[in-house]
Amino acid sequence: MTANHPLRRYQPLPLTQVTVDDEFWAPRMRANRERTLPAVYRQLKETGRIDAFRLDWRPGVEPAPHIFWDSDVAKWIEAASYSLATHPDHALEARLSEVVKLVASAQQPDGYLNVHFTVVEPDKRWTNLRDCHELYSAGHLIEAGVAHFQATGERTLLDAVRRYADYIGSVFGTEPGKKRGYCGHEEIELALVKLYRVTGEARYLRLSEYFVRERGRQPYYFDLESRERGEAPGDFWAKSYAYCQAHAPVEEQTEVVGHAVRAMYLYCGMTDLAAESGDAALLAACQRLWEHLCLKKMYITGGIGPSKHNEGFTTPYDLPNETAYAETCAAIGLVLWNHRLLQLDCDSRYADVMERALYNGALSGVSLDGERFFYVNPLASGGAHHRQDWFDCACCPPNIARLLASFGSYIYSQSEDGLAVHLYVQGEAEATLADGTRALVRQQTRYPWEGAVRLTVDPQPSADFPLRLRIPGWCRNYALGVNGKPVQPIEEKGYACLRRTWSPGDTVELTLDMPVERMLAHPSAAQDCGRVALQRGPLVYCVEGVDHPVSVHQLALSDAAELECRLDPDLLGGIVVIEGEAAATDPTPWSCALYLPAGEVAQFPVEMRAIPYYAWGNRDPGEMTVWLVRH
Repeated sequence: MTANHPLRRYQPLPLTQVTVDDEFWAPRMRANRERTLPAVYRQLKETGRIDAFRLDWRPGVEPAPHIFWDSDVAKWIEAASYSLATHPDHALEARLSEVVKLVASAQQPDGYLNVHFTVVEPDKRWTNLRDCHELYSAGHLIEAGVAHFQATGERTLLDAVRRYADYIGSVFGTEPGKKRGYCGHEEIELALVKLYRVTGEARYLRLSEYFVRERGRQPYYFDLESRERGEAPGDFWAKSYAYCQAHAPVEEQTEVVGHAVRAMYLYCGMTDLAAESGDAALLAACQRLWEHLCLKKMYITGGIGPSKHNEGFTTPYDLPNETAYAETCAAIGLVLWNHRLLQLDCDSRYADVMERALYNGALSGVSLDGERFFYVNPLASGGAHHRQDWFDCACCPPNIARLLASFGSYIYSQSEDGLAVHLYVQGEAEATLADGTRALVRQQTRYPWEGAVRLTVDPQPSADFPLRLRIPGWCRNYALGVNGKPVQPIEEKGYACLRRTWSPGDTVELTLDMPVERMLAHPSAAQDCGRVALQRGPLVYCVEGVDHPVSVHQLALSDAAELECRLDPDLLGGIVVIEGEAAATDPTPWSCALYLPAGEVAQFPVEMRAIPYYAWGNRDPGEMTVWLVRH
């Protein structure tokens, strides 16, 4: 393995070098700090997850610490750390320090750190990697330790997770006497790369590589450990290790299969390893899997994983709406994976998918007030699907919290020769170029409501470098100017590349056409045949029952219907709505019939209002649909 990132040309600007002060993301990040983080902490305390690290549980006491409680606490630590990095808060800092010390105090003398297998089933440590999430929880603890150290400079948790990672390295590997195992729920693979990057210790990178490359090799480790437990491998409920992406070596995998969150975390680890090692075969596998997912298995919202049965993928183009699983964590995983792919060569197709998931499938996972959550994100509802305060399996609330707290790191990337802008978000970024030049970039925009973006470039002193501006895949026409004069940029992989000598105060004006688009699904997506969805800019829209006098599932939208956009500052925190005339079937003739000839059925006009998908479920409970009948 080499340490010069042979495949990674870009790296994200750190959180501390980016500020967000726009009207879209800034309120959500504020709600995350002021409402979500306290709400998640409160639930972690009330459900016993935090106090479980005191290791005082005794048999017969309910609830017993669960096998992945540790991961819920770890994600809260990570989210709180990111928040502190950008918004100092003495009360949060004190609370975080208390939790970190408690977690570290639970570490065993040999370095092991897992509550369940320390106090509930200490005799079963590492006996069921397929099902019991030990290495998954370890991965989240490692991520938390890295984030806490980077935010505070404090080493308590970082040192603890390093000891844990070293212990794990003494247990697993190809050397004689070690277990040839890997986790049923991937996560530790990407976490170990983070630990390597913050410590510079190559042994963590090698351990990550082991876990990735050992996966799917025969004889299957999960078969071996099943027999050691006295179980028949064929009794595994999922019947196939495709459920956990262990059906074949990762370099040979060609289709996205199994549990969606597990898949995304594995692909993150694979991409990280490819970036660090220069392994072209591993990168090629990532690209094959990405194309299969995005061309055949992704919802228009950026949601992934249609099936509740396996919390994941089924067959190509199977994209049901009302029964869509589309777990919030899976959309977050899609963001994480595409962000990693984006750092390799600044290809806008990865930024497009990242943006789609951010603005739609992930953001829908939390209410506007920051205190209620979706675990699953269907694209249609009969009125029974509502956000909840918490879940027994509570992975999603702290996961959306850490995503929003770290949002600033997704906006920009820096290469050796310049700066790339992936997302259009009002705020500032400060980069230091390879020659030591300090460059400040300020964005002014009302994106995603409007397509106008003004960037002020302020290098100290003047400097020659390329500024890359992403042209979103949804945008058909754009205009670009520098200091008030139109320019024709060179386009590179979907980015408008402006290379010039920048002087303090230079301005760039980017205007992205943002009409309402009627979107159709691939004809093989049977559930969406004869239907149309509305999209404007990065936002996918839906219709809710609260806005309509008839069932939204009856609404039919004509291709000729005029659609207008209007800013409603008093609705759902201030949104742009799409309005127009739809049609619904007259119910009168149906009073005594289940079926009628078409000639006896009439329609009447209905004023339709569509809202951004992320904002649904924040008013009176009721129906919702993304896909409308097309006529």
